Amino acid sequence: MALVAPPSLTYDIVRWISQEYHDMNGSSIQTLESPPTAAEFAQLVHISRPVIIKGFKIPALKRWTDDYLQTKLQDQPISVAITPNGRVQADAVAAGPGGRLFFVEPFIKKVSMKKLLEQLNAGTYTPEQDSDNFSASYLQSQNGNIYSSRFFEVPNDDPSEFGALREDVPSSIPWVTEALGRNPDAVNLWIGNSKSITSIHSDPYENIYTVIRGSKHFTLLPPCEGTDVSSRSLRHTDDSNGLSVVPSSDAPQVRWSSVCNPDLPGSLPPEAHPLHVTLEAGDTLYLPVGWWHYVQQSGPTTIALNWWYDAEVRGMNWIWLSLLRGSGDVPSGNDETETR
Repeated sequence: MALVAPPSLTYDIVRWISQEYHDMNGSSIQTLESPPTAAEFAQLVHISRPVIIKGFKIPALKRWTDDYLQTKLQDQPISVAITPNGRVQADAVAAGPGGRLFFVEPFIKKVSMKKLLEQLNAGTYTPEQDSDNFSASYLQSQNGNIYSSRFFEVPNDDPSEFGALREDVPSSIPWVTEALGRNPDAVNLWIGNSKSITSIHSDPYENIYTVIRGSKHFTLLPPCEGTDVSSRSLRHTDDSNGLSVVPSSDAPQVRWSSVCNPDLPGSLPPEAHPLHVTLEAGDTLYLPVGWWHYVQQSGPTTIALNWWYDAEVRGMNWIWLSLLRGSGDVPSGNDETETR
């Protein structure tokens, strides 16, 4: 059967759905003092609201000091995202030639863990520093940088830059795997500092996100408020040009939010209902499929892990998510003179 793009909902319908959802669920976020059973987690997935989970203990929580990470990885090159302006936004909207807006992925540089930690611990950057020191770094390679889905098919044929750290990180979470009936699609390591930001977006995964060191600050919006992030169609940049924003000649348009920082006054419509969550070391967030999230962090070095599990596409939930996200026909990002 051919796939048909979902229709666009009218503004009044979207606002009604959003308000009804908020009236039924409020702005509170449940906190569990210990990890749920598989049956309890299955119920959380059914409800599909974020939940903070305490007490999910893994070896990395006790072991991952700077000295330990440097000793385990030695001179192993690791992939780090670099931006030239003192702030990292993993996949974001940026101004390019002529002030036009583009979808930009960060430049990836190979460095050692020792070099990365030195850069992150250096604190505030000043323009007087050389360009390498002034640039901001964020280890956010994603897509299974610790374990990919291939690990569960051929465990001995899933190479990772962080293979030496695998003994500290479970490849799956038993209560999630049992509840969903599948292994993770990816397990990812994130290392950054207060300059490291993840721009607002949503993922097609059930996400289990655990902070190992530092603090993570999430701004969340439910799937029914996706119109509030003002998605735009943007031209992709050529990621082979280092730190320069150079338009790609053949890459397809990318749909991405034009809201640079949803926490700034006026960035979201007054009818929006953002939720704010801070995770400290040892805290875990269950972030359901389709939830919009903007992530900041604090501390000289913040480390986190996440497990991405494929969402269930059978039944109605995926259809509702597709409808709420709307069709691919969104305005051009350059119809307006500036982003929100």
